[in-house]
Amino acid sequence: MLCQRCQQRDATVHFSKILNGEKSEIHLCETCARENSEFMMKPGENFSFHNLISGLLGFENQGSFGQMSGAQTRQNTRCNTCGLTYQKFAELGRFGCADCYQSFGPRLEPLLRRIHGGATTHTGKVPQRTGGMIKMRKQIELLRRELQQKIQMEQFEEAALLRDRIRELEQQSAAGGY
Repeated sequence: MLCQRCQQRDATVHFSKILNGEKSEIHLCETCARENSEFMMKPGENFSFHNLISGLLGFENQGSFGQMSGAQTRQNTRCNTCGLTYQKFAELGRFGCADCYQSFGPRLEPLLRRIHGGATTHTGKVPQRTGGMIKMRKQIELLRRELQQKIQMEQFEEAALLRDRIRELEQQSAAGGY
């Protein structure tokens, strides 16, 4: 594939950007990517997940997202366990302890929604070749929850159908059919 800018060299740098649900891609040669500093890191700068998070948190300070009430904005949020402040977390891009999730939760929710396209949890993906068993377990788990709801609502005929479906899936799983 040729560079989309110069049309002379092979494209070796590929960028994807999703903005408002629309995906755009650009494929550049290394020379054109270096000339367009928007696409390249500074010399000597390495990619770091901590720097990514820290950079995303920097947008909050500029007001791009994560608007908080006046009282919450003025309050310097601090973790009660390790003492890490939200400002220091934004600089470091990592927590000081597990309790930081609870301490900074309200301020993290807008960030998580932005990263996960509106959701606050990451569900991940399951490989198609090796993920059959995992998918089946999740399906059985979902059916069991639905079964409990049907029983509580005294919808016993529908519950019996769900029970049968669960048994069928469990038999397939035990037989190695997934």
